[in-house]
Amino acid sequence: MIPCEIMITNNDTVLSDIILTGKQDKVKADGIISLNLNFKILGKIRETFDQKTWERAYNKYDNVFRINIEIIIKSGRRNIFRTRHIRKAVLFWTRNPKIQYRIWITIIRNDIPLYPLSVDEARSILFDVDELIELKGSELKLGSHMLAAQIMVSWGKHNYTPPTKLTGKSKIITIKCVQ
Repeated sequence: MIPCEIMITNNDTVLSDIILTGKQDKVKADGIISLNLNFKILGKIRETFDQKTWERAYNKYDNVFRINIEIIIKSGRRNIFRTRHIRKAVLFWTRNPKIQYRIWITIIRNDIPLYPLSVDEARSILFDVDELIELKGSELKLGSHMLAAQIMVSWGKHNYTPPTKLTGKSKIITIKCVQ
């Protein structure tokens, strides 16, 4: 596995373990390129994001934590793929007998609501990204291409965190486009 090339911090929160991998080294011009991008948001926000924080935020009507994630795949200087995702953590009053707390969390990832049963599971769902990216071979010209992922993550001000913007870049991988 290749670690991240650039890791820019907010003094207390970082993008870590940025890894871009290709499923194949060669692709036909009319084929599909499958890439996998993994990274984690580590630091103070992850540590602070626990049940006590949720309860204090809920009591102050701060019920939704929204993370904006933008991913750009570049071939040299040219952007060949761009996507944006939003992850939301919604706080609510629960009566689930499996959860011993009054206030709990629902995480919405890719428009699918997920109900974690532990704080560690909630952190993992919200702050760990594993993205499958599929590109058309026609997006690339024939020849060898050096691809890298550029990542921008941001969220707004909440009772438990200031507004934050993080950026990172993966190591370069080489894909060859053939006829």
